[in-house]
Amino acid sequence: MDILVSGDRIVRVTEGIDGGDALVLDLHGLYVSPGWLDMHVHLREPGREDEETVASGRLAALAGGFTAICCMPNTDPPLDCAALAEDIAAKASAGTGADVFCIGAVTVGRKGSRLVEMDEMRSSSGRVVAFSDDGSCVREAGVMRRALEYVKLFDGLIIDHCEDVSLSANGQVREGPCSFRLGLRGYPPQAEEVMVARDLLLAELTGSRLHLAHLSSARSVEMLREAKERGVRVTAEVTPHHLFFTHEDVDGLDASFKVNPPLGSSEDREALRRALAEGVIDAVASDHAPHSREEKELEFERAPFGMIGLESTFSACCTSLLQEGIMDVYALVERLTSGPSRALGLEPPLYGEGIREGARADLVVFDPETERLVNAESFLSLSRNCPFHGMRMRGKVELTVKGGIPFYPPGSRFGGRQS
Repeated sequence: MDILVSGDRIVRVTEGIDGGDALVLDLHGLYVSPGWLDMHVHLREPGREDEETVASGRLAALAGGFTAICCMPNTDPPLDCAALAEDIAAKASAGTGADVFCIGAVTVGRKGSRLVEMDEMRSSSGRVVAFSDDGSCVREAGVMRRALEYVKLFDGLIIDHCEDVSLSANGQVREGPCSFRLGLRGYPPQAEEVMVARDLLLAELTGSRLHLAHLSSARSVEMLREAKERGVRVTAEVTPHHLFFTHEDVDGLDASFKVNPPLGSSEDREALRRALAEGVIDAVASDHAPHSREEKELEFERAPFGMIGLESTFSACCTSLLQEGIMDVYALVERLTSGPSRALGLEPPLYGEGIREGARADLVVFDPETERLVNAESFLSLSRNCPFHGMRMRGKVELTVKGGIPFYPPGSRFGGRQS
């Protein structure tokens, strides 16, 4: 089929379109899908614009095939009021880049006590689509229950960072042979699992929508599966790094591999892969977490958690899932498009109108088989803390079309073309 785009719309989808004077790109042998949605991105603005800004994150998203992203609230100050969300939305409306939706904080200052004015935030022009204290858990079960009851009034969503800090206790890596061998404080999987169990029960009690962020444990997956079978209104995401790496990859003490939750065992990784393939886990989300070189070059114990992922997510998924025969390209695209859209409740036309005549021209062109050398130095993100740097991986984004405007990622075969 041929796709004809005029302005910001797809105007024809059929065979044998005469391009006339239009820019014509030969996509033979490539895939075209609706633009992808990353529901878990840290933009660092306000507070750490040296690590990422709204503008740089939006460009990095396009380079990775994402035409929309959700920015998390652990900024400085935290995104806990309508005015801050409106400021982000205003910045995201200027220039080239992915659409930005905001995830508002659950509690004021992300301190875990007083709930934010959720209804005011979601009703503002700040495009707030869910609430989370991500980077921190909501420690008190009573506060979490009240948050779930509050969002039920407007069928809202709580995104859950599942970590019992009394169990994680400043752990650096997954507790077990790796932590013992490296002499680092361990972070047991039960720190995640205890909160998963608690909040699944609270979601069941309240009948509210709950989303579990960055799952890392096989036992968490089983609890998620059982909750879905009971009819709990829960969705979940997994990161590309938890699908690709294990705690054994931390042996070199490269802080690029230091993430929260920490990388798990090979058994955890296989459980996450199976759950994603089966649809028990609904979405792939990068958990793009930029940090400066200086911070990540500190001793492992002092370095911050997090790695960037917007520009490597697709390759990581192709290499760890498609190449291994765990799922096919169509299922992967579903977990990057309608999976996260459904989890967030973003029904068209708010996001994702598909490839059809009259739809907004948000598209990504990719090859799941092409091999690429991942070079973080060429990324459009302002940060470089990418553990995939220097690796040869399968899967490459060749072109992203945002609102009808073509965007060529670094190294694209179409690079240099003008719209």
